Amino acid sequence: MKLRSIVLLVVVLALVIILWLWWRHHEAAEAAAAAKNAPGVTVTTVQAVKGDIGVYLDALGTVTPVYTSSITSQVNGMIQAVHYQEDQRVQKGDPLIDIDPRPYHATLVQAQGTLQHDEGVLAQAKLDLIRYRAALARNAIAEQTVADQEKLVEQTEGTVKNDEGAVAYDQLQLDYCHIVAPINGQVGLRLVDPGNVVQSTGTTTLAVITQLEPITVIFTLPEDSLGPVLARLRAQAKLTVDALDRGGQKKLASGILSALDNQIDTTTGTVKARATFDNKDDALFPNQFVNTRLLVNTLHAVTLIPNSAIQQNGRASFVFVIQDNVAHMRTVKPGVSEAGNTQVEGVNPGEVLANSSFEKLQDKARVSVTSAAAQAAAQSATSSAPSSAPTATP
Repeated sequence: MKLRSIVLLVVVLALVIILWLWWRHHEAAEAAAAAKNAPGVTVTTVQAVKGDIGVYLDALGTVTPVYTSSITSQVNGMIQAVHYQEDQRVQKGDPLIDIDPRPYHATLVQAQGTLQHDEGVLAQAKLDLIRYRAALARNAIAEQTVADQEKLVEQTEGTVKNDEGAVAYDQLQLDYCHIVAPINGQVGLRLVDPGNVVQSTGTTTLAVITQLEPITVIFTLPEDSLGPVLARLRAQAKLTVDALDRGGQKKLASGILSALDNQIDTTTGTVKARATFDNKDDALFPNQFVNTRLLVNTLHAVTLIPNSAIQQNGRASFVFVIQDNVAHMRTVKPGVSEAGNTQVEGVNPGEVLANSSFEKLQDKARVSVTSAAAQAAAQSATSSAPSSAPTATP
């Protein structure tokens, strides 16, 4: 009797264990089926493409005119007229300022009179020399007389040359009374007025002219980046430089790298560079602060993906490659970035990558692909929906 009870108990326990195992297996099968049929994480995707991307060097720069002329007086006198207007564009040779020329005109007339007198003396000495030589040919005078007359002619010629120099100098002083623009450019604010007295030894600036077309930008390059730039310049390449506004968002103008300084600044480890811009639209203004972008090289036929598709895990970079609605984590090596795209190694052109919902994604997670527009519309609808039902008023 006792043995039968034990056998019955064992049979019952065995049946219970079998039923429990079956229930666990059934529950696991249902969970697996539910997981298989689940929609997965909703993501938007992007596609890796093959294309070209530029290698840029960014730097801070200052707009610097090619020529800036600060005009001062070279003679003493009173200003009679100011011909330029403030902010006026002038051409080389345009009149700017007139200084009272009368004292210099009088001095010039005196010098011209002295020259005219000495030229007459020289002409008379030459005529006498001709007569003396004719007389010497007839043995009518001594040879010494002819030699003395020849030296007198030479002395008088020297006097005439000295007079000519005095006339040229006085004429130059007179010309200095009429100041003209030495370069093409724009005149600044008026600094003197008619009636002001100026001195040739003074430091008073009469006008400042700045050339605007073309204009240059001086910026600095780190010495570590100098090698690639020099290599391109030795290959006679024309390197493009873009000038951007202070915020670095708006492109103001494009120019060409024209020169590098001949030494590195040891205090900063940088070298100065100059880029030249046509500036036909006056987008650049002297002493303006700009951001510069120097295009050193262009990489061709490389794999490009949006910056937003790249995730960081410590020092490693990775992406989620979507294959058959499953996300596969893959390590990549980013390179050059430009205009929202990055050149990478580890991804092939044409592969589809996740571009959203990274906080929910894991390796081998199932995903549901949606368009970026649909996801944005859903998020907008969620954010605009009321947080609670309206309360009825009695």
